[in-house]
Amino acid sequence: MSADMNTERTRTYGSWPSPITAERLVEGAASPGEIRADGDDVWWSEGRPSEGGRIQLVRLVPGAEPTDVLPDGFSARTRVHEYGGAAWTVREGVLVFANWTDQRLYRLAPGDAAPVPITAEPEVDAGLRYADFAIVAAGAWGPGEWIVAVRESHEPAAIKAHGEAVNEIVALPLDGLGGERVLVTGPDFVSSPRPAADGSALAWTQWSHPDMPWDAAELVVAAIEAGPRLSGAQAVAGGGRESVVQPEWGPDGALWFGSDRTGWWNLYRVGAGGQVESVAPIEAEIGGPQWVFGERFYTFLDDGRIACTVNAGGFVHLGIVDPIRPEEPPARVETGLTWLSELDAVPGGVLLIGGGPDDEDAPRRVRLAPSGATALQIERLRPARDFGFGAEWFSAPEAIEFPSAAGRTAHALLYLPKNPDATAPEGTLPPLIVSIHGGPTAQTRAMLSLRTQYWTSRGFAVADVNYGGSTGYGREYRNLLYDSWGIVDVEDCTAVARHLADTGVVDGAKLAIRGGSAGGYTTLAALVFKDVFTAGASHFGVADITALALDTHKFESRYMDRLVGPYPEAEAVYRARSPIHHTATLDSPLAVFQGLDDAVVPPAQAEMIVAALKEKQLPYVYLAFEGEQHGFRKAENIIRALEAELWFYGKVFGFDPADAIEAPPGGGF
Repeated sequence: MSADMNTERTRTYGSWPSPITAERLVEGAASPGEIRADGDDVWWSEGRPSEGGRIQLVRLVPGAEPTDVLPDGFSARTRVHEYGGAAWTVREGVLVFANWTDQRLYRLAPGDAAPVPITAEPEVDAGLRYADFAIVAAGAWGPGEWIVAVRESHEPAAIKAHGEAVNEIVALPLDGLGGERVLVTGPDFVSSPRPAADGSALAWTQWSHPDMPWDAAELVVAAIEAGPRLSGAQAVAGGGRESVVQPEWGPDGALWFGSDRTGWWNLYRVGAGGQVESVAPIEAEIGGPQWVFGERFYTFLDDGRIACTVNAGGFVHLGIVDPIRPEEPPARVETGLTWLSELDAVPGGVLLIGGGPDDEDAPRRVRLAPSGATALQIERLRPARDFGFGAEWFSAPEAIEFPSAAGRTAHALLYLPKNPDATAPEGTLPPLIVSIHGGPTAQTRAMLSLRTQYWTSRGFAVADVNYGGSTGYGREYRNLLYDSWGIVDVEDCTAVARHLADTGVVDGAKLAIRGGSAGGYTTLAALVFKDVFTAGASHFGVADITALALDTHKFESRYMDRLVGPYPEAEAVYRARSPIHHTATLDSPLAVFQGLDDAVVPPAQAEMIVAALKEKQLPYVYLAFEGEQHGFRKAENIIRALEAELWFYGKVFGFDPADAIEAPPGGGF
């Protein structure tokens, strides 16, 4: 290659031209959510930014192409817990789903011209919300089929009586006639109602304030009598400091579940006489935090074995459990995927949602060998997007460990700059973006994300941090955030930046930190409490954790009790850790992005920090989006926010993006 050609390729980090544009992120994008088998058919949900963030349901019939199920005007999304999940179920072609606009349940049967509402219209808009459904066969509870579901009431009478929304398990006829029966009431939260195959029993999980479901959740079982009504409810596991997830009735009638009683979410079953038995113990997670309903970490295969997700070292792989040898850990199935979820069995294999280092999240069918742990075929059920470029543009995640405060070891996924058409000037190092997941009890997903590649292909290094308090590394690591939100997470995020700068991986003078929701809080806290980062970007982040404790939805209304302390007893701690009260030490440029309909982190949080930026005359960007809630779902807003953030980094770090970007609103530049 000639010197002239080398010169043409040589560009400052951050200014590399890339075909991975913001438009490319949303063009034809469809984020898969849940996947289910219904006989020979496969159904899945997918979020579509190009349709305003609508959740469409897709049906794949053998020998045909995938087809959309929901007509215009319908979106299968529930607001229970605000984060939703498990907003639909299907049995023998009959679909039941929660519709986003009114939160009522609808039935759509083969031959129906349009979905039919089967729950009453509430007194107030979205006053009755439903999630986590199961259809009970005709005859189990009397004539006709039934639905069992979690119901969250925001009706005036419920709020008046309890001071907050009321969460219960209800049953209602599938035909919508006859009204609803309350089966379980009393606990602050209920989840995962699972009727036995013959309808004779119901299992569910429950927990109450101040616990979150990953702190403590009970598994309860009761008999179902005619009516239907429950009798003899008894807790069989969980509670205390034990978190139970995903109860399921096995093919042999035994009750299975995931529990973290050993410090790791592993598999268990209730044997004869009610004895709880461990199955396939492993120092890895077969389970996770229930931010959304309906997650499936294991499923029963048709040959008697169990397929499960195994989360270890920042990656998730497929495992096979032989219940005849319960003492053996899950055997690993090599699939080439590095993150997978939502398992459901099909003849000869398993359905899942999964992705790899160079392959986006997608619905897939894995055909398994009848013995051992071998994948005979892995079929992508939704065609991959045609990007017009190949995997040579993709930076693969590398799991790294690094030292942090108090002798801790923390974790991250590192993505290095990668662009086949560009190189940086000799002797220069790339800027670093420390990316922080939300939650904070959550985990970064190790698979292809064009959002991450948007940065790496332009010359940024990205460190996706699984700080202390993240899931995937056992309960002890997860509990590090107890009473320490705003301390441990900040220490680990600053530690990874220092580590990568000190080891010569990145430019220590060009360190940015970004995050959404709880990650936005850590971003702001790192900027005001530490002197490490030269820029930050807060996406719907928390500026005042006192305001969050006083003004948020029921599901997280006592979350702060564990992370910070009970309010108002710990009011001084809240004030000490709230970035909005420490803006005197804020001296870094900041970009702020906010949805104006956000009920989890209200817009006032963003407006407080922007007011402080203006008062200090610091360079800033502020974009507020009408119609967006907690997380941006509309294509135009996703594009605008991402490009504005790149423009912002260009101004701060002194490079000109290769992209033509309209200057966003803000000041100080």
